Amino acid sequence: MVVVKKMPGDSDEALIRKFSRKVLSEGILQEAKRREFYLKPSLARKQKAEDARRAKRIPAA
Repeated sequence: MVVVKKMPGDSDEALIRKFSRKVLSEGILQEAKRREFYLKPSLARKQKAEDARRAKRIPAA
């Protein structure tokens, strides 16, 4: 759960930016997209293997 506390001098816009940054860094949106549809365990293993193969093939820039 993401909690952002307002500090003295923080505007509402700054609070929204902090919240957005925290949500992105914790991967909440990616997790929600991943859980949007049920994925059978066998297909999840295939997807994980494919992702690993793709990550190994393409060097990080």
